[in-house]
Amino acid sequence: MVAGVSHNRRGRSAMDNLLKFYIDGEWVEPVSDEIMPVLNPASAQQIGEVALGNEADVDRAVAAASAAFGHYGQSEKSERLDLLRRIREVSERRFEELAQAMRLEMGAPITMAREAQADAAIGHLDGFMAALEELEEQQRFDNGEVLLREPIGVCGLITPWNWPINQVVLKVLPVIATGCTCVLKPSEHTPISAMLYAEILHEAGVPAGVFNLVNGVGPLVGSALSRHPGVQMMSFTGSTRAGTAVTRDAAESVKRVTLELGGKSPNLVFADCDLEARVTQSVAECMFNTGQSCDAPTRLVVERACYDEAVEIARRAAAMTEVGDPEQEGEHIGPLFDQIQFDRVQNMIQVGIDEGAKLVAGGLGRPEGFDAGWYVRPTIFADVNNAMRIAREEIFGPVLTIIPFDTEEEAVAIANDTPYGLAAYVQTGSPDRAARVSRALRAGAVHINGGAYEYGSPFGGYKASGNGREGGEMGLEDLLETKMVHGMV
Repeated sequence: MVAGVSHNRRGRSAMDNLLKFYIDGEWVEPVSDEIMPVLNPASAQQIGEVALGNEADVDRAVAAASAAFGHYGQSEKSERLDLLRRIREVSERRFEELAQAMRLEMGAPITMAREAQADAAIGHLDGFMAALEELEEQQRFDNGEVLLREPIGVCGLITPWNWPINQVVLKVLPVIATGCTCVLKPSEHTPISAMLYAEILHEAGVPAGVFNLVNGVGPLVGSALSRHPGVQMMSFTGSTRAGTAVTRDAAESVKRVTLELGGKSPNLVFADCDLEARVTQSVAECMFNTGQSCDAPTRLVVERACYDEAVEIARRAAAMTEVGDPEQEGEHIGPLFDQIQFDRVQNMIQVGIDEGAKLVAGGLGRPEGFDAGWYVRPTIFADVNNAMRIAREEIFGPVLTIIPFDTEEEAVAIANDTPYGLAAYVQTGSPDRAARVSRALRAGAVHINGGAYEYGSPFGGYKASGNGREGGEMGLEDLLETKMVHGMV
């Protein structure tokens, strides 16, 4: 048994199920015989093996979900609310297992794994329960006609490795809440937490076939789900490149597609803010989760009147950013999740150097004292312009670029000059400016002076950052069909 992942009451561990899939309420042997190693990012050592499915595995899971929808799609709201409450009880009981799984499989430092990664299993659930309680499944218009909101059917769900449980619950819980059924393909790189969550749902009494899990790679299992005529909706979180592939595969069957994709989020710093506090916090937000968040504020766009001071504050903040072992408690950051990402971040740091940006902190190579694992140095580039690759491409590591501006209009123009539009950040002491700039920014979320996302609010982006929203009421709406009934007495 791997340390930190305990056995459940039947004496099994989530590690025992890595070579199986969860279909129709049971752990089953895959049709496919493909497997891949699961690695610990902190040591680069293998900790297990995971089965990789194929089209036949997807067919079996979709058949189970389709059969289950025949009865679960007719369930009462009260039944679904009771089920969500049971899921909450089991999630609380197995909370530490979820945190330890993400510490092990993706290198999330254990304090952060508890406070953010595993916490999402409870926080989003509370948001969805509140939204479901308020949802009007039948509504009579003033003209006498009746609107019905009904579950869309079988949903294909594809989730990433960087926020494993956060993204799983944002997709699976609204499926259960609305009366849909699903097939989940979690990231094959972080399968342990997904297996644990399948156990949680099973223990809570989710009916057989409502939730199914098939591991595999995107071009095979993800594509099979997206193309499948028995799937009515695809919900995908990941790269913009992969999101376009899902959309293309789904087009032939005209299924609904929602996407939460990449970002290159601007962070506008005006001279009238509390510069020391706001720049220090901005660096911390960029480095959080080792920079592996799609909405990370990776472009610090700073008013020239305070530019030099802001660069120095950022340098000090980077120097104070500790890198450490995920097993240790504390506020440090951990490794990147795998060798491919490590190599990409190293390459992009070299790109920044070659482009002539000023290296203020960090740089190439591992931090001092780390000879193994995919650890990187918290890195800051100053004197960047928005045409540079490091300002335009999503690096997905602890790398911050600093860009100067002269006027508010120029700041907004720089911020919006990106194919992405997931999030934006504004640091200012002026409420009027905060409101004015927020309206001008083309992004799905704007964070003012450190304002954080709260559970129950919608999350999603503009432009190449995707479409649709996850979380709360809007997260339910994406899984509902609208039916008008004319002439009802």
